[in-house]
Amino acid sequence: MKALQTLWVHARSGWNTNDLSHSQKTEYECLLGLFKEGGYEEAEAGARALAASPRRPWARGPVSGRVGRFLATGAAVAHGRGAEVKGELEALIKEMEPLTGSGRVSYLMARTFRVRILLQQGEYARAEADTEDLLQATNISAPQHPADTWPIQQAALVCLADAQCGQGRYTEAEAIARGNLPRADDFSATNLRTVLVRSLNGQVRFEEALAEARTFAPRPSVQATGALDIAVATALYGTGDRPQALQTAHRALAACEQHLHPIHPRISEARMLVNRITAGHPLP
Repeated sequence: MKALQTLWVHARSGWNTNDLSHSQKTEYECLLGLFKEGGYEEAEAGARALAASPRRPWARGPVSGRVGRFLATGAAVAHGRGAEVKGELEALIKEMEPLTGSGRVSYLMARTFRVRILLQQGEYARAEADTEDLLQATNISAPQHPADTWPIQQAALVCLADAQCGQGRYTEAEAIARGNLPRADDFSATNLRTVLVRSLNGQVRFEEALAEARTFAPRPSVQATGALDIAVATALYGTGDRPQALQTAHRALAACEQHLHPIHPRISEARMLVNRITAGHPLP
């Protein structure tokens, strides 16, 4: 989310937002607020309206369209509908690739959306490869824009660890999480801690996983809804605390169904965990 919040700063110079009307700038800031609160459908609808709004007579580029499409695709991905906007996002990334300066940062952020789509679709090897390329590109831009690229680097590191967990490479994911937690901001720390708990679960170190989960207060985030509870429920079940595991898994499922789109893969993940614990089936 922090990466999206910094988009407005990047866009001012990289996308020449002086070509936006005052009302368009105000609308964009309102849409970012909706995104932060988890109002993804409203944010996407408003962003698409912004993308379709007419250019000012003196505009030098398709600024409102690009900014609107960027936020619209980002909202869809956060909501769990990445597959629906994958083609649109690919076209936007291609369009943004020639951008330089601060606009380059926005291009890198768009690439994090694409990695998230790959993770949502379970394409973990491709997500890992794309994330490694993204980190290399971010490192190149970092000297010119250190403050702006750092949130993207953190998001990419979370994606990398997620992709490694998806491929069963839990020790590598653990190393990434532990190595970057000390310098992570609040939002990234929540995501890295969740990945750390998942990686410990994958190594059958359930007690350690629970200890890690209890050492911090996660920052509220609609986009991360249910993720930590799913990991904690898995750890509880692994320790043999079936009643508490089932209660936590049900809580995760209810939260996911309330805040995420019905096709978000986390809903299926939570439901499968509830069914597994209810039936008393062993963890995979």
